[in-house]
Amino acid sequence: MSADAVQDDYYHDLSYREGTPPIRTREGVELYCESTGEGIAITTLNNFFFTAPFWRDYTDELAKHHRVVSYDLCNHGHSTRLEQEPTWEEHAADLVGLLDALEIDSTYLLASSASTQLARDVALAYPDRVRGLVLAGPVVGPQMRRHRMLQRAWLRTLNSHDIPVLFSHMYPEFVSTEMIEEYGVPGFLGLRESFLAMSTPEELNNGLTLAQQGDSSSELLTRIQAPTLIALGDDDILLGPTAGHELAALFPNGRCAIMPKAGHVPFLDDPVGFQELVRKFIDEAEENV
Repeated sequence: MSADAVQDDYYHDLSYREGTPPIRTREGVELYCESTGEGIAITTLNNFFFTAPFWRDYTDELAKHHRVVSYDLCNHGHSTRLEQEPTWEEHAADLVGLLDALEIDSTYLLASSASTQLARDVALAYPDRVRGLVLAGPVVGPQMRRHRMLQRAWLRTLNSHDIPVLFSHMYPEFVSTEMIEEYGVPGFLGLRESFLAMSTPEELNNGLTLAQQGDSSSELLTRIQAPTLIALGDDDILLGPTAGHELAALFPNGRCAIMPKAGHVPFLDDPVGFQELVRKFIDEAEENV
């Protein structure tokens, strides 16, 4: 594959859909939202590094079978900017307000990295609205301390330098070894271009600060009754396969699926395989309702 082809493969179409009306979720807050497909809903949750358009490349197959909803968090992307950064509780309330506006009674939540904490909190606070959880590269449970140490290091890099340097710091920590070796410098540059387009330094600072807050107790996971899939890359430096299975066992209805040679964001490595994993999980969960 040529260098230009590799860089294009890493690049994402992050353009927003013109004429998409914002959705009011609470007083003073309107969220940008995209809804594609029909059927049982899957709602994606951003992890402070993603915007709604980013998910298109990783949910296109799911949208053939389900209704996929992607939105920008308050204070990020094309959603409302408030002077005060929202709390986890306010982000959860925004999600429920979004579901109300879209007339979605309940949904599967698809979260990645830091947003798995938001998925956990929504499942605890609003259990009737959550049909199930897909936690890709989760940072809830016993490993939250390690991830928060990394987040503090990322914050120091961001505040001492800039976003490109932050990306260089983070890249080998969230991208798989195989992807780094296969795509080389063009892949790094292509993904960096997308990364730089999705966030400002202020947004990243606020998001990384919030990600270090909230209850880190593993006991919270034992209260979640919704079917839960831990989708874990076996090259995720934050959580190994053994710990992934131990994490899944904390959920009353949890399971762990290991994606070979994938990193902390496993759908980057195998978008089609990841979506098939999610589809089969939902099919099985619906059969047991």
